Amino acid sequence: MNTELQFLVSALKGYLVDLRDTGVDGLPYGYGQERVDLPSVVAEEPVILQPGLTADNVSIGETVEEIWRELRDCHRCSLGDERTNLVFGVGNEQAEIVFVGEAPGRDEDLNGEPFVGEAGQLLTKIILAMGFAREDVYICNVLKCRPPHNRNPLAEEIEACQPYLLRQLQAISPKVIVALGTFAAQTLLQTRAPISQLRGRIHDYHGIPLMPTFHPAFLLRSPAKKREVWDDMKVVLKMLGREPTVPEKADEKS
Repeated sequence: MNTELQFLVSALKGYLVDLRDTGVDGLPYGYGQERVDLPSVVAEEPVILQPGLTADNVSIGETVEEIWRELRDCHRCSLGDERTNLVFGVGNEQAEIVFVGEAPGRDEDLNGEPFVGEAGQLLTKIILAMGFAREDVYICNVLKCRPPHNRNPLAEEIEACQPYLLRQLQAISPKVIVALGTFAAQTLLQTRAPISQLRGRIHDYHGIPLMPTFHPAFLLRSPAKKREVWDDMKVVLKMLGREPTVPEKADEKS
């Protein structure tokens, strides 16, 4: 399958999942014809979409491994030509919590793993304080490749990556998503509201509860904001029926 067709298949998968999660249960099959129920289009009827492309190709019952195999040699935007490693994600593929950041940085690009630099070390401390090991949760980014000089992602880069992020999150099906920082929160929630307004309350992402909070890199520059992040994580833990494993003041020492 060529690169353009792979991207179209991925975008279609994301689109069908999006329709299903927003309550659309059927689509018109053609002009003057009866509609086709969406579940049958997604998973059951062998509807021919293009020559050689059937509904089986857009099944939403896929694994993280299958998505990674499809994406690992990605060149759907120019970032694929510049990266050292694709940074897909790491952790438990049946995790209760998924942490989503913005994009890989230099350390992540070199290692092929998200959040391995100084900000990643702080994220690991937060995860441990919540009572999880790093390998218990899943960690990924909106973009899978590093933008040059860590610049903000471009619209076309987001467009190329976003269908895969949606499929990734659907495959893991966590109980809650934590969006780390302004860019991740605004991208996932399709809003321009600042992170200071978004954090502190649960939002919805395709049926999955989502908590926006400050990015660990921001906390390194503004350690006083750690208290607010910890408050956000306590809301997440309450949703999961869990208690933090550290004393109330422990987060201030991180």
